[in-house]
Amino acid sequence: MEETQLKNEIRNSIEHKLSRHYGISVEEASRNQMYKTCARIVRDLLLEKRAKYHEEMKKKQNKKIYYLCMEFLIGRSLKNNIYNLGLDNELQEVLSDWNFQLEDLYEEEPDAGLGNGGLGRLASCFMDSLATLGYPAMGFSICYEYGLFKQKIVDGWQMELPDIWLPGGEVWLKKRTDLTFPVKFEGELKEVWTENGLRIDYNNCNEVEAVAYDMMISGADSDDVAVLRLWKAQDIKNFDMNSFSNGDYNRAMMENTSAELICKVLYPSDNHAEGKTLRIRQEYFLVSASIQNIIHDHLRKYGTLNNFSEKVAIHINDTHPAMCIPELMRIFMDEYQYTWNDAYKMVIDSVTYTNHTVLAEALEKWPEVLIKQQLPRIYEILKELNEQFCQQLWNQYPGDWDRIERMAIISNGQIRMANLSVIGSSHVNGVSKLHSDILKNDVFHDFYQNTPWKFTNVTNGIAHRRWLCQANPELTKLLDECIGDEYKKDASKLAHFRKYHDNLDVLQRLDNIKLNNKIRFSNLMKNKGVTIDPYSMFVVQAKRLHEYKRQLLNVLRIISLYLDLKENPNMHVVPQTFLFAAKAAPGYFAAKEVIKLINHLSVEIEKDPVLRQNIRVVFLENYCVTMAETLMPAAEVSEQISLAGKEASGTGNMKMMINGALTMGTMDGANVEIFDAVGKDNIFIFGMNADEVERRLKSGYAASFYYQNNPKIRRVLDCLRKGFNGESFESIYRYLLVGEYGMGDPYMCLADFDDYLKVHDQLSETYHNRNKWNTMSLYNIAGAERFAADRSVQDYASQIWGIEPLK
Repeated sequence: MEETQLKNEIRNSIEHKLSRHYGISVEEASRNQMYKTCARIVRDLLLEKRAKYHEEMKKKQNKKIYYLCMEFLIGRSLKNNIYNLGLDNELQEVLSDWNFQLEDLYEEEPDAGLGNGGLGRLASCFMDSLATLGYPAMGFSICYEYGLFKQKIVDGWQMELPDIWLPGGEVWLKKRTDLTFPVKFEGELKEVWTENGLRIDYNNCNEVEAVAYDMMISGADSDDVAVLRLWKAQDIKNFDMNSFSNGDYNRAMMENTSAELICKVLYPSDNHAEGKTLRIRQEYFLVSASIQNIIHDHLRKYGTLNNFSEKVAIHINDTHPAMCIPELMRIFMDEYQYTWNDAYKMVIDSVTYTNHTVLAEALEKWPEVLIKQQLPRIYEILKELNEQFCQQLWNQYPGDWDRIERMAIISNGQIRMANLSVIGSSHVNGVSKLHSDILKNDVFHDFYQNTPWKFTNVTNGIAHRRWLCQANPELTKLLDECIGDEYKKDASKLAHFRKYHDNLDVLQRLDNIKLNNKIRFSNLMKNKGVTIDPYSMFVVQAKRLHEYKRQLLNVLRIISLYLDLKENPNMHVVPQTFLFAAKAAPGYFAAKEVIKLINHLSVEIEKDPVLRQNIRVVFLENYCVTMAETLMPAAEVSEQISLAGKEASGTGNMKMMINGALTMGTMDGANVEIFDAVGKDNIFIFGMNADEVERRLKSGYAASFYYQNNPKIRRVLDCLRKGFNGESFESIYRYLLVGEYGMGDPYMCLADFDDYLKVHDQLSETYHNRNKWNTMSLYNIAGAERFAADRSVQDYASQIWGIEPLK
């Protein structure tokens, strides 16, 4: 289409939609109305593209991937979709005629409240790649009303407020009134034998209705549009008119409120029975609605379920959707009269599972009594799955009760969702080479010995078009000039950037680009009332707040530097700004204490005019995808300092790396592969590796030893007792020294402390040598070629799902 014709169509569409939806002209439109109008235009374009692609899918009958995840951290949609559609220049020109700017419209859109951290962001990156590469795909999740939470820091303490995103975000949702499915909870079961076999009747059950809302996920320069289908729950019963007429309004609304609770908030606290019950209901609601939808679509297309596993790949991203395994069994047997063995084979051949954690406490377990009460039919199937599997193990390993107990789905009153996921899947993968090795050698070692062919690895990746091309336009322009633009569709081409490692002009431009991005981020924070010096070194740790990620180790080093500068104000240091971005789970008191420590330390430093010239600590309140898109290009040091063997992969490390930041990290997660990609001279590695951590744990870790024998550690920990900004942090002092079992911090911050300080000194020394620093930065940008989500998706498609793109 000619440029002039395209602009005329855009102009006409804007005028038409403003008139239709608001009854106003362009001259009367507010910025928010113009944002929603542009969003509707883009959404309609994507719906049109999706309809054409869907017709091609029906003709070709390719196998399709259904990606089930509890969260999709998609951020804003307008900018990403306009970029992928290639409409940014034309749309901006049209808007400029009416004195609107695209950048201003982007600011009108809230981040979609559908995710939390790396798990949800990974799922969103994969949807982008699936659409770009042309794989038939659909994602499933829940349409949360409030998302996780909006973080507010009050006197240093994290407070949780509702994340109200739908008033600005619902414009992207297309309600599908033709797609509703019943989901049943509680009740009693009755077995009825009929001429067609066994029929399971539900009596006195609590039934809700799942209603589909579709969000279109565009591919870059692609005919494909993937669909993210989000489920809302609504009461399926008739309104209690009698109670309402008698004035008992609360009773009349009770059932409706109960249904809507399912979709209120992502990850409600589960440290009480009510929270556990709600999370079980959420997980089953997602699974049941999605599986019913998948089967409904398959039957409409093929008329039979006999080819189900040939045409359907169902992927469970972590254990939250694990109940799709018994739910598939239920539907195959109860509704379509397949035998147990046939149904089980269809499940195994269809389902695959990605594990995202090695932490035992993070492998989901639910009380058996709750599952039995909430999901009686699912519980029956889980019991049968468990009995048959344990009998099979007994035949293989007679008398080995310990092994059988470790591998069982149900044990000691708990239902183990990770074991269920492994047993019910054809493939199990970790998300980095180290993580996958740990799964095979430790977490799932018994399963690996039993079925080694199930286990494989697919290292995580990021949507490089979003995190580089959209987030860092200056660097993108430099890359286009140096290596062409093929890397946008084929990230492996980034490797060609290495040949510029000794080009002084390119290195200087990298330096200028980084400074401009730091200024851009500093201006963003200035608008939020936070002062940051863009000429200081930006040291960034941006990730979920958790003990194993060791934000605390970072803080301990800052306190050590703070004390050094207090003793010697004339000490020469690289001016540094330490940027922390993290949310702590609402019930995670220890993590909230660390946030409080960071904020109080920040206030203490700001009081000293000499100190704050050299070091500043900034906690970035309510970190989200949109903030990350400005932060990642500005980062110079990427803190990836988890205890080795605890981080599955990480993707923040990849986002900062592709934008030229240098990694300060342990040999953990994907850091191991980053080390391999850039070489030992272009990364800063410290601390124990995973094997050394295991040996230290077996020999006994005693934090008191480091406290007694290391004056620097003793000085820092004693400072915690004294505190900052009038607040003592005795609790953190005791956590580090005593811990839960008297040995100290289970993630061994003190064991890695000395080496962390030493390597950071090396980093600061290198920072002075700008050519060397920029050369290292260039090698990181080029080395990021292997960490694209496109590569990850292609690995999944060929090794695990067995799907091909629609040509």
